[in-house]
Amino acid sequence: MTALKDEADERQLIAAAQKDSARFADLYELHFDRVYAFIARRVDNRDAAQDLAADVFHQALANIGQFEWRGVPFAAWLFRIASNSIATWWKKTGRETGTAASEEGEPSKADLEANERRALLFAHVRKLPPEQRLVIQMRFAEEKPIAEIAEQLRKSEGAIKQLQFRALQTLREKMGSTGKAVKA
Repeated sequence: MTALKDEADERQLIAAAQKDSARFADLYELHFDRVYAFIARRVDNRDAAQDLAADVFHQALANIGQFEWRGVPFAAWLFRIASNSIATWWKKTGRETGTAASEEGEPSKADLEANERRALLFAHVRKLPPEQRLVIQMRFAEEKPIAEIAEQLRKSEGAIKQLQFRALQTLREKMGSTGKAVKA
């Protein structure tokens, strides 16, 4: 799903989801990358970040009927749910939070900009050719070495390096228009 044209589009999606929970999928698709990026930046564990993101959308779906439009983006409501989920997770793990924004429950402007860049990066990765996308996911998300990826994909290490190089080159070109590099 593409970005919303305006506030009215978002309000229509919310109203549709409030009437029919099956329509919540549109809101999920629209906001998942941003919410996941927000959580992943604050949680040092990929599995936990995925679980927390799922929990945020589960809570949002369960409470969509109680959502009231107040002129702020729907994402702000999701970020509030995410902040509360992250705080609870940190309490359960017995660690201290890493940023003041997490403690306050409100993301800073820099955090939101970083999340937007990260969400854009995730979107660009999804648009890569299948082999390049798979190499990027295995190499950076799963943190597998080139040799292991080559073995699993039944390709030479050189071929994997070339796929990775082309994918990263494409991502740099796409992200270059934002003017800032993104740490995946």
